[in-house]
Amino acid sequence: MKSAYAFFGILLVLIIIGAAYSFSRKTGAPDTSDIINTTESMATALSITSSAFENDGRIPSKFTCDGDKSLSPQLSFSGVPSGTKSLTLVMDDPDVPKQLRPDGVFDHWTLFNIPPETTGIPEGISAGTSGVNGAGKNAYTGPCPPTQYEPSEHRYIFALYALDTMLSLPEGVTKQEVLQAIDGHILAEARLIGRYSRK
Repeated sequence: MKSAYAFFGILLVLIIIGAAYSFSRKTGAPDTSDIINTTESMATALSITSSAFENDGRIPSKFTCDGDKSLSPQLSFSGVPSGTKSLTLVMDDPDVPKQLRPDGVFDHWTLFNIPPETTGIPEGISAGTSGVNGAGKNAYTGPCPPTQYEPSEHRYIFALYALDTMLSLPEGVTKQEVLQAIDGHILAEARLIGRYSRK
């Protein structure tokens, strides 16, 4: 009789242990590895690319003063963050000889208030509102590094900004005015670098 009670006692203890283990598995902290991976895969960075050249690659001469300097290259945008109200695009050359421009920069293209759903700009096309370039025109002007100065190869930086606002600026403002207006409103930014030499 005692052995029967002992048997049932042991069985009862095993049942209680099993139930407690099962309950702790259900109520314990969930495995978040899948959640983290899903979150990371959903997070995308703002990006700007071109079908005409790779990042840090040579810009084809057709988009320069050796071709049609008013013809802009194709650009693609991706990863625009939620909450973006407008996009701004600035292209400049930071390698201008100081003998020509004391600040060493020439502005090639300034666009602002580009709709946030824009996924790119086709070749030779503009978007949004145009600012003035270094040649005094509200348009794109292509690379044209002077051959008589060094460095012979210049970098051309296409900077894309996702903003949390539209800019209250008129057409024809300078790049500097646009950059001052976007200060404090940048949600994300991306850069594409092209290079060009006439030698």
